Amino acid sequence: EVQLQACGGGLVQSGGSLRLSCATSGFTLRNYAMYWIRQDSGKGPEWVAGISDGGRGGYITTYADSVKGRFTISRDNAKNTLYLQMNNLKFDDTAVNYCTSTVTPVGKGTLVTVSS
Repeated sequence: EVQLQACGGGLVQSGGSLRLSCATSGFTLRNYAMYWIRQDSGKGPEWVAGISDGGRGGYITTYADSVKGRFTISRDNAKNTLYLQMNNLKFDDTAVNYCTSTVTPVGKGTLVTVSS
């Protein structure tokens, strides 16, 4: 059974940092590009960041303009875990964050709340 479970969210003041983790199981993480997405209440889902599967040329990371320069996506295939380092958090970053890929369902999310 494919499972993805994010954790590490919480309440943080504006300007603070959090590190999200997403534990995966039931599929071979190293074979797939992975993504973080988020959704605030009353809004549609928003893509946040992506990381390639590594392939031949190493990992390629991409970010939404709203988080570029503040967030860093990474992965540890040996631990079957995806990460999102979130720095200089802003009020607008408040959302439930999920990890996913093109071949897996969206996993269990973790709530990030940023107080202004």
